[in-house]
Amino acid sequence: MKNLLAFDLGASNGRAILGQLENGKLTMRELHRFENNYIEMNGVFYWDLPYLYAQLKQGLLAFKQANVGDLDCFGIDTWGVDYGLLDRNGHLLGNPRAYRYAVDEDFEETWKTVDFPTLFERTGIANMNFNTVYQLYRRKREGDVALEQAQKLLLMPDLLGYFLTGEVKSEYTNVTTAMLYNPTTKDWDWETIRALGLPEHIFTEMDRAGCLRGKLRPELAEELGLNQANFAAVGTHDTASAVAAIPGEGSFAFCSSGTWSLFGVETDKPILRDDVRDANFSNEGTIQGGFRPLKNIMGLWLIQECRRDWIKAGTKYSWDEIVQEAKKAEPLRSVIDPDYGEFFAGGNMVAKIRKFCADTNQPIPETVGQIARCIYESLALKYRWALERLEEIKGQPIDTLNIVGGGIQNKLLNQMVADSINRPVITGPVEGAAIGNLLAQAMALGEIKDLTELRQVVRNSEAVETYQPNHTQAWEDAYQRLLKL
Repeated sequence: MKNLLAFDLGASNGRAILGQLENGKLTMRELHRFENNYIEMNGVFYWDLPYLYAQLKQGLLAFKQANVGDLDCFGIDTWGVDYGLLDRNGHLLGNPRAYRYAVDEDFEETWKTVDFPTLFERTGIANMNFNTVYQLYRRKREGDVALEQAQKLLLMPDLLGYFLTGEVKSEYTNVTTAMLYNPTTKDWDWETIRALGLPEHIFTEMDRAGCLRGKLRPELAEELGLNQANFAAVGTHDTASAVAAIPGEGSFAFCSSGTWSLFGVETDKPILRDDVRDANFSNEGTIQGGFRPLKNIMGLWLIQECRRDWIKAGTKYSWDEIVQEAKKAEPLRSVIDPDYGEFFAGGNMVAKIRKFCADTNQPIPETVGQIARCIYESLALKYRWALERLEEIKGQPIDTLNIVGGGIQNKLLNQMVADSINRPVITGPVEGAAIGNLLAQAMALGEIKDLTELRQVVRNSEAVETYQPNHTQAWEDAYQRLLKL
């Protein structure tokens, strides 16, 4: 039996999860959980890296306290695009900036030198104002001292891995999110890097999921009372790990449901056509070295922000209570576009949704149930839009939708999605990113041969649930309203 430890960090929380692989079956246990929130200092949003590093150490201590023997391997996955900078001595040049700090001016200024069609042709990545290339060019324009002094750039999972192991490498799946990877040359997009005047020496050697990358630093192992466990490159972008853990077969689309809804399909090669660019789909990397044409949809962020508003107003609704209120509300009363630009920034989400409905001459949602139902139904409708675009991109029908991640715990939303897309929806596993992370470690140790075997382990280990569609004319009418928005 192999003892594996997955650190799975999202933009709102992180976990350390023990995985034990034996006889083709994976069992898991959460050992440590912690909050993760960006912080504002002097008008800039940052991630608190010393805190995150301390939480990883707590996760390693929790493994030791589990008394299950030596740790065979560990791996780290996080969200994409964000990074830290190291100086010539290998020290951190300030806390990493958080992607919520981004503004549209960042890409508008970049396009004056390298326009979006050229960027898409080179990288296959959709335009989002927080893409790493835009973040870096903003710092270049501002004469940022940290960027001028930087010797190395590491994306968040590789940065955290560096502080645990001392190894400096960049894993493929997260690199592809940066809008700085060229899938044709299979290397950093040096043309864009040079055109924007970014320092070339900061971009490191790449590796792939399923490779061993060093060991726990000896002094850290001694401090924690652990063996010098192997460190593996996994699908360091959490969506890549989650998609690897989808037990789907045949022609299926996937949705990794959390703060964001990452909605796509798998292909061997990137799809760089104009229609893909115009629909703002990305070609992000898979752990097997292929691509995920996908759409970033503003996911449960919308209801998370509304809940924060309600808490500030004095009422702390649980997630189950919010779903129960939504069930009581009138169906398909108001529809929003989840990706409307004003919804991206945090704060006053309830007011923003009400204003959107007022501005589009729809009934204004007033109650908790009306607002929650509006969000859930609008997400389900936007999923249909994304699925239809994917069928056009892929050139063949999609039979089922597989949803993974924490969002699948909302059974009301799962059924709404099935009703909206008029196809069966299969949900599970809920811990998709952690499972993909753990099984990529098993690949690195030689316990699993390839993705086919990895997905068979998932089928052996995890139960899934199927939602059959009940597509009515009301859903069809609501979809037409979304299209007009």
